[in-house]
Amino acid sequence: MGVKVVCRNKKAYHDYAIESKFEAGMVLSGPEVKSLRAGKANLKDGYVQIDDNGEAILYNVHISQYSHATHNPNDPLRVRKLLMHKRELKKLIGKLQEKGLAMIPLSIYFKDKGKAKVELGLARGKRQYDKRAALKKKQSDREVERAMRHDRDN
Repeated sequence: MGVKVVCRNKKAYHDYAIESKFEAGMVLSGPEVKSLRAGKANLKDGYVQIDDNGEAILYNVHISQYSHATHNPNDPLRVRKLLMHKRELKKLIGKLQEKGLAMIPLSIYFKDKGKAKVELGLARGKRQYDKRAALKKKQSDREVERAMRHDRDN
């Protein structure tokens, strides 16, 4: 069956250089899971911080309210706890102390057994000229691919 991707943070790859990736579970309510299954989530402004208790917390991730929920409508931007192993968290605490590193959500998806997971990236912000260079490289690669496809067809 594989993995069903709910949403991706495309802007993250543009604004940040991703150094490493981690997987974490999320503590969600029932209507939030239903809303995720319907694909109603947005990761654009999301970020992760580790609080004083050593727990990873997800901020600014918008999961829309489920339309058929009968009670307890959740706040779409509520703070959500992430589930990770202690040794992973300890490793992250050390890395997040470095200047310029941030932890951001890259995608939300469902695993085989129906568990909602979030893929996190340890990221370093790109400078404006890095973004322009990456965009230029992407366009040139696209043009080369188009030319090769055109030559192959003729």
